[in-house]
Amino acid sequence: MPFPSDFIWGAGSAAYQTEGAWNEDGKGESIWDEFCRRKGAIRNGDTGETACDAYRRYPEDIRLMKDMGLKAYRFSLSWPRILPEGRGKANEKGLAFYDALVDMLLENGIAPYVTLYHWDLPYALHTEGGWLSRKTAEAFSEFAYLVAKRFDGRVRDYITMNEPQCFIAQGYARGVHAPGLTLPDDQVALCMHNVLLAHGLAVDSLRSGSAAPLNIGIVSTGRVCCPAGDTPRAREAAKAAAFSFAQEDWYYTHHWVLDPAILGGYPENSPAVVGRLGRCVPARDFDIIRAKTDYIGLNVYHGCYVDDGGGYVPPYPGYPRTAFKWPITPEAIRFGSVWLYERYGLPVVVTENGLSCNDKIYLDGKVHDPDRIDFLQRYLNELKKACEEGVPVRGYFHWSLTDNFEWSSGYDERFGLVYVDYPTQRRIPKDSSFWYAEVVKSNGANIGA
Repeated sequence: MPFPSDFIWGAGSAAYQTEGAWNEDGKGESIWDEFCRRKGAIRNGDTGETACDAYRRYPEDIRLMKDMGLKAYRFSLSWPRILPEGRGKANEKGLAFYDALVDMLLENGIAPYVTLYHWDLPYALHTEGGWLSRKTAEAFSEFAYLVAKRFDGRVRDYITMNEPQCFIAQGYARGVHAPGLTLPDDQVALCMHNVLLAHGLAVDSLRSGSAAPLNIGIVSTGRVCCPAGDTPRAREAAKAAAFSFAQEDWYYTHHWVLDPAILGGYPENSPAVVGRLGRCVPARDFDIIRAKTDYIGLNVYHGCYVDDGGGYVPPYPGYPRTAFKWPITPEAIRFGSVWLYERYGLPVVVTENGLSCNDKIYLDGKVHDPDRIDFLQRYLNELKKACEEGVPVRGYFHWSLTDNFEWSSGYDERFGLVYVDYPTQRRIPKDSSFWYAEVVKSNGANIGA
């Protein structure tokens, strides 16, 4: 049985993880440029200074997308490549690069899905307070308006923010991602509030800057709880756990981001620091944050299981895991979609899902990745179940198109459908890319068992 006839099949990337050209053609510095220079910050001392060299090699990458039959490509804009200081005068060479990328995608029948913020804050804004400052939200609004005007009629699909939970937790609470801060929770909550304010302002700026109608979403990540048993009680327990704030990891909750963005306020069960903040900020903030959002982007790689009583069921010894040591839990993509739709009533797009493998070039010159194919079969079959349950799942974007710079893990983790030999930048389509092409061609009818 295929997916819905208008289902969107794609793959994704992010600017800092792929583009390289970190200081070329007028690009400004980002917080990741600065963070990667810190000794010990990134595994093996890796940086994104060259990455996949997509700044120069994007035509080859688009040819690979076309060979796979992809309908859409999700990529992010480097804010400091377009606005080196975060605001003010635009860098025409940076805009021209994205002009060429968008135009070539459209010429090849591939829809651009543009993410405005995938973690590479202009360093100039960071020195002025970064996400601790409301001024950053205002600057982001200016950036969004500039982008909408530039790509009006060519880009119809936008994402404001990628995974606020992750970049706030890892970059501002734990210090393991850029900008490497370990703030107290009240300041972490303030950072998130300003990110949400930026989202709302950007939605309005995108719509006012574009004459053509737009589809605008926000991408969320968080704990996905799956029922350990096939009973109504287990299902309700899992759903309740999914929308709770775990004491030890409260940052990774979907509703910390999505309740304000869609429902107009922080969750009733918020941690005390979030609740206090919600009572102190101007009430009008939530009117701004609750800008019209057309869909929810779900980034999902793994989940956990919950029993009838709401207790977590730990993985058994030897449970299958990815190279990233994440448990393989296919049901997470199904229940992640179901829980979000039941709570918010908006269509869902799976904006990231994929497997990190220890891929290598075999003696035959090919890259064989049967584990990735098996992973995708399992997850896509579960996603199909979500569709059958009535969830309006609009599309699926594999993470990622190519291997790339995987943040603090450097280049050790390979998620791509296409292998990148970093010393030469040679692209080698993996077996999974050919398998995925057949899935796209059949609209998911031939995923397999």
